[in-house]
This record gives sequence, C-alpha cells and structure tokens, in this order.
Amino acid sequence: MRVIVVGLGVQGKKRQAVAGEEVVATIDPVHPDATYRKIEDVPLESYDAALLCIPDEPKIAMLEYLLTNKKHLLVEKPLFANRTEDLLVLEELAKKNGVVCYTAYNHRFEPHFIRMKALIDSGRLGKIYSIRMFYGNGTARLVRDSAWRDQGTGVLPDLGSHLLDTVNFWLGKPVEGFSIYSANRFENLAYDHVSFGANADTVVQLEVSLLSWRNHFYADVYAEKGTAHIQSLCKWGPSTFIYRDRKLPSGRPDEESITLIESDPTWALEYAHFKDLCKHGTSNIKNDIWINRTLNNLSTNL
Repeated sequence: MRVIVVGLGVQGKKRQAVAGEEVVATIDPVHPDATYRKIEDVPLESYDAALLCIPDEPKIAMLEYLLTNKKHLLVEKPLFANRTEDLLVLEELAKKNGVVCYTAYNHRFEPHFIRMKALIDSGRLGKIYSIRMFYGNGTARLVRDSAWRDQGTGVLPDLGSHLLDTVNFWLGKPVEGFSIYSANRFENLAYDHVSFGANADTVVQLEVSLLSWRNHFYADVYAEKGTAHIQSLCKWGPSTFIYRDRKLPSGRPDEESITLIESDPTWALEYAHFKDLCKHGTSNIKNDIWINRTLNNLSTNL
C-alpha cells in the first residue's frame, strides 16, 4: 500500500517510521523535510492511503477531501467535531466510496489491554461492577509552550478520549451519563487535570493529568467473581497485569501476575490492523460519534 504522512510532528514521525518504505510522500506546511506543503499538491494517483497526524481544527475538511477522492484514512485521535452531523457525513463518504476512515487509538493494542478484554469477555469476572483508570504524563510545560496545544478543554479530549475508547473496547458497548467531578488549570490556560465518570450499570471513574511528573497509567476492574489490574504501559514499562480470583465468603484470593518489559508494540500492530481494515472497507466512526458526543457534553460543564 502506498501511503502519505500528513504532519511531521512527534506522531507523524512515529507513523512514518512504522510505515517505512510504503511512505511515498510527506506533507507539512513548515517542516523542512516534508515533500509537499499542502495535501492538494500531492498527485492523487500517487497514493492509496493517508496517515493524518494534524491538529483538530483542519481535520474534518481534510478528511472530506481525501474520502471524496477515495483514499483510505488513519487519523490520530480524537476525531472531534462541533456537530455529530459532520461525522455522519464522513461515515457516508467512506461507505459510498468503499474506503476506510479509521481513528487511531493505539492503546487497544497494548498486550495487557487485550488481556483485560479477553478476561472480561470470558465471563470469569462475572458482572463488572466498576472500572477505574488514571492516565497521566508530565507534559504540562510542553503544552503551555505550544503554539496550538494549550487551548480548549486541554487534557480532557487529549487523554480522556483514550480512556473513553478503552471503556468501550473492554465492555463492548458505550457507557452513558458521564459528568465532570473536578477540572483544574493548575499550570496551563487549558485544563491540565480532570476527573470524570459515570454512575452507570458499570460504574466508571476516570482521571487524566498533564501533571504526573513520572508518566503513569493504571486500571482497576472490580467485579462479581474477582478483580483485574494494570500498572503502567509498555512504553513506560515494566507493565504488569494482575488477576485476582475472589474467595467466598471471604479470604485471600488466588493471584495471577504477568509483567512485560518490552518496547511499545502498539504502533506497528495498529498499522497492520489498519492495512487489514483497508482490505474490507471497515471504518470505526460510530465509536467516534459516541466519544465526540460524550466529550461535547462534558465540555459544556467545564
């Protein structure tokens, strides 16, 4: 497959490295290494798919251009729009032209995220009572110094979209009724620390931060027949998965623990997944519509 990479920031460079020799051109309005400055300058017959690593504002227009011209798309999360109708237009364009519009949520390819999904689906945990997650990094100063990142609702769509997608991935269905618990601008113009959740059939508690000076992730799943836990991501390793089997009426549970020390496998796995989707014309815009609606509803309460 012949691909182009649009945007040569941190994410764009990662996508370019993974796609390797399949990259036929790069596009960036300012980066000196870019082949082209504008997407419209790239000959349409020269590529099959585009990897979009660009800010939120120009995404919709660029997606419409590429889908109209029958190009497969991988776009960095979140696929954010002020109106749900804008996403429905993209969904229809992709379907009409037989191409894929895929929003990248690379954490779905974390080994322990896959392991958690398999455990929940197996039924070994029984009814899932609650999911609690924290995702934090220490990029507050980098965001504040950025020309475009320190604006809007900040960390909520940036890291919160990952956690919302993870909830949907693990449970296999969207959760409704999210509200903001706390939101702060400790160091930035945009929000840099937010906690939010939903008191739904499965209780969900989520926290995201740009003020975790040591990058960290954890997830706790509490259920009828046991609990499951993840500590850290592979990119920040070591990453540990723990499953505890409940003892009745009470007692110390049996415990299974798996620790991984490896480089981040998610980028290569996700690119392979994207190429496979392109063979079947499968998009994931319905997930984007739910995440977009949830984030918009949360934003109105900030």
